[in-house]
Amino acid sequence: MDLQQWQREFESWLSEHHLEQDAAHDIFHFRRVWATAQKLCAHEAVDGLVVLTACYFHDIVSLPKNHPERHRSSVLAAKEASRILMNDFPSFPPSRIPAVVHAIEAHSFSAKIAPTTLEAKIVQDADRLEALGAIGLARVFAVSGALGVALFDAEDPFAQNRSLNDKQFALDHFQSKLLVLPKTMQTVRGKALAKHNADFLVAYMAKLSAELNGEYESLDHAVIQSFSADK
Repeated sequence: MDLQQWQREFESWLSEHHLEQDAAHDIFHFRRVWATAQKLCAHEAVDGLVVLTACYFHDIVSLPKNHPERHRSSVLAAKEASRILMNDFPSFPPSRIPAVVHAIEAHSFSAKIAPTTLEAKIVQDADRLEALGAIGLARVFAVSGALGVALFDAEDPFAQNRSLNDKQFALDHFQSKLLVLPKTMQTVRGKALAKHNADFLVAYMAKLSAELNGEYESLDHAVIQSFSADK
């Protein structure tokens, strides 16, 4: 089968077996990550089937953000993906499964597993780009809302005089993870896209800061200076 046929097979399986995931880890997320991965794959000699498969199954297990074993999600997802491929996709080439497993294990920020193949680097970058920009912003507040997390600390929204705690304040997630992502990107194209999207998040923070100070037609340039990737 070609990649489009495999994609249809994977989406058909997911539509029957992956129905209860949150909006940040649903089939549409998998589809977007694959679309981004294809941009990162352009002009690269990569195993497209490995990349496609890892994109569609990298979050087949995704423990909630407040789960004590959250950092093991990618390892559990890799194990489950391997089981699914062997049991439910008998025509999937077994020789590709170890590469898929590694790409899934290494995609996670919290697992701290370094990607050692180009396929794994592309999947990691594609997934992290989904966490940045407008979609990333929406995901932060959607997930935090589902967990009952406050939007931000009204008295110290940017944690200037306190420790960051994204389990208590959604906005803290920008500093504790999202704005760190551009420095972790593995591909040249991924680095450029990550910086562009991180700049959008900083602009949002600057707009929020201005509004909290009663200014609705401007940005707080002190916030931009503090959090810009160029500083």
